[in-house]
Parts: sequence; structure tokens; C-alpha cells
Amino acid sequence: MKLQAYLSQGAFFIYFCLIINNSFMPNYILFDDNSWDKLLPLTFTRPVCEIRIGILTIRDKWEKNLETNFSFLTQDYLSEKYPIITGTENIYINGSVLPDFILVENIKKLKSGDCLKSQDTVIAFYPVHPTDSVPSNFADFSIKEFSAPLFKIDHPWHIFERNGEALISDFELLTKGRKSFPLSDTNKIAGAENIFIEEGAKVEFSIINATTGPVYIGKDAEVMEGSIIRGPLALCEHSALKMGCKIYGPTTIGPYSKVGGEINNSVIFGYSSKAHDGFLGNSVLGEWCNLGADTNNSNLKNNYEKVKLWSYIEERFISTGLQFCGLIMGDHSKSGINTMFNTGTVVGVSANIFGDGFPRNFIPSYSWGGAQGYMVYKPEKAFKTASLVYERRGMELMETEIKILSRIFEMDEKYRRF
Repeated sequence: MKLQAYLSQGAFFIYFCLIINNSFMPNYILFDDNSWDKLLPLTFTRPVCEIRIGILTIRDKWEKNLETNFSFLTQDYLSEKYPIITGTENIYINGSVLPDFILVENIKKLKSGDCLKSQDTVIAFYPVHPTDSVPSNFADFSIKEFSAPLFKIDHPWHIFERNGEALISDFELLTKGRKSFPLSDTNKIAGAENIFIEEGAKVEFSIINATTGPVYIGKDAEVMEGSIIRGPLALCEHSALKMGCKIYGPTTIGPYSKVGGEINNSVIFGYSSKAHDGFLGNSVLGEWCNLGADTNNSNLKNNYEKVKLWSYIEERFISTGLQFCGLIMGDHSKSGINTMFNTGTVVGVSANIFGDGFPRNFIPSYSWGGAQGYMVYKPEKAFKTASLVYERRGMELMETEIKILSRIFEMDEKYRRF
């Protein structure tokens, strides 16, 4: 009886220790550094960590690696939608940095008062006292140098340029120890070991070459007949490749997106459509975008020179260092049928582009028109369109979203000199 009581007391003690230990687990927060400005217009509507690269968003990657939820330290006007949640012990992680095993282990070892850096980049910091801001300097912190390679997203073109390595990493993370659902015998397959099919996905009468990289087909996604896929590819949940679609990797089609035609090395964040023929290459589309039938973008200059891209932070076109660079389009923007985007075009948020000829290489948010000229796309009209688009998905455009979109209209006003 005494032994049983002793064991019961011991078990209770261990249980109590576990509770105490867990209660002191740090609270994790993803913060924006100056990459937020460099990644505009894609970050107008989101913190950097909500960018999709590979299969998952950067936040998704951190949450899966550290097995916990994160909150956000971002721009003031985004904080209602993306709030910060602080605890008694907080570790802040740079939202533009992607995790890997070595980095995660280094972050787990951080103690109160530590700051993990890689050259001039602050990767993570663990303040002694709770805070809801990034210190202007880290003189009071114990600096820990991170010497391993760092995967950081600093410019829009990094998203498609490094999509392949992010996709491979996510594929391994999501499929480890799991078994793919079977592929139909109607398909022609190469590299079957590099293909993973989630529950509810449909793939029929298609050609998939996964010897060049993994192919991930998300839950309830569909690859329609006649599609030709050359990996790496991530087709996320509830997305579709329409009949006869041609995909060259590394390409990511985010959730609830529908695409057709020819796509090469591009990333679509989600809830966007390129449902018809036309070429999209070396490009990034935000959410709620729509490319009209036969919309095409150039990804290579006629003179083969390196492509320049508009930079919001420098307010001029800067060199990407790339020979191939196509279209960067912010959330809620649309193009009409037969639109032609020139090499290295940046489109802001809630722009509507249409008409003959090549539009300019930088199209500010809330622009309405094309090569023949522009006028201001009135916010109330843009919100009405966005509301209708949301309704088609069974969703509602909330007041929080309208506040964000209204602020963006003000922020981009100086560029609309029509």
C-alpha cells in the first residue's frame, strides 16, 4: 500500500514537473524586417511570413518545424488581421528566413537575452522582458553567430528563383513517413517515387515526369485530362490544372487556384486563376488575381540583358541579376483577355489592366487601363468586385480587409500620376 502511494506520488510529481516545464515554453512570434518593403507589392496585404514558397507559407514551415503556433509582429495597418500575441517568454523569429534542421536546433538553444545573427541579419532574438517591437540595436543582447547558409527571401524574384529548393524541402517535410494515395493507371508516369497524392485528389490521362523533381498533388486537387507536368510541382489543395495544361517546374499553384495554358517556374499564392491558354513564366501572383484568356508575359528581353524590376523601397528600377524574370502581381489585380505583360513588370494591388499593346513595366495599385492610358480605379468599385469574387468562393469580404485595402490605396497614391 505504501509502495503504491509512493508510486502515485512520484507519478504526480513527474506530471507536475511536466506542467511546470511546459508553462515556461517560449511563445514564438514572426517579425518583419526591411524585407517587407523590398517585397512590395506582394507584402502590401500580408506579413512576409505569409508568402508562399515551395508548398507551404513561411509561417507554415516554422509552425511545422517547431510544432507550435506563431503570431505576427508586422505593420500597424496589418496588425488587426495579423495580431501579435505575447507571453512572459517570447522568441522573435525573422519572417523572411526559412527554417532548416540546423537553424531550428540553434533557435531551440536560445536563452533569455540571446540574439541569433548571420552577418547583418537578425535571425531571432529572445528578449529578457516581454516586448512588442524589434530593438533598434542589440547592444544589450548576447550575440550568437549563425555560420551555416541562410535561406532568406529579400526580393520578389527570390520567390520563383528559389522555389525549387523550398519545394523539395517541403515535400520531404510533408511526406516523411506517409504513404501516397495511388495514381490511376490512365496516367503516364516517370519517377513515381517522387510523386505524392493527397486524399481526394484526382489525376487522369495525364503525363507526369517527376525524375526532374518531386510532384505534390494536394487534398481534393485535380489534374484534368491531357495535362503535362515536369516537376518540381506543388498543386495545393482544391486547385486544378485544366485540360491540356503544360507545367514546367519549379512551379507552385497555391490553394483554391485554377490554371491552364503554359506555366514555367512560377508561384501563385492562392485563390487566383489563370484558367485559359497563355504563357506565365518566372512570375509571382498574389491572392485573388485573375489573368484573362490569352494573357501572356515575357520573361526574357529581346537583347538578352539582365532584367530590371521596380523597387518600392528605392523608387526606381533595380537589376535582378536575372536573365529570366516575368510578372510580379499584387493581390486582387486582374488582366483582360489578350493582355501582354513585358519582361519584368510589377503590378500593384487591385489594378485592372486591359487593352492593346504592352502596359508600362510598373503599374501602381488601383490603376484602371493599359497601354492607351490609365485612370484611378475607385476603391468602392474595387471593393465591390472583391466582394463578388469572395462570394463565388463562399466567403465574405470583411471590414478588416477593406481597411487594409483602403490603406494601400493611400500608400500608392503618389505613383498614380494619371
